[in-house]
Amino acid sequence: MSPVKTKKKKSMTMPQIQKKAKKLGITPGKMKKTDLIHAIQQAENCTPCYGTSNGYCEYTDCCFMADCLKTTLN
Repeated sequence: MSPVKTKKKKSMTMPQIQKKAKKLGITPGKMKKTDLIHAIQQAENCTPCYGTSNGYCEYTDCCFMADCLKTTLN
């Protein structure tokens, strides 16, 4: 048997994030990426955890996961 291949998620671009925000009624304006993603997470009734994963996240269905795992907020 060959190993199971997993599909690597791509990071969302800022225009994609802004589009998602607008669909949720959020006006992106000049919001920083992290602040905008946190606003989206809150609007979706999720924990605003983007950038706090320290390399591990149990929310594997999150559309921000690929970028989040590379981001560390201080």
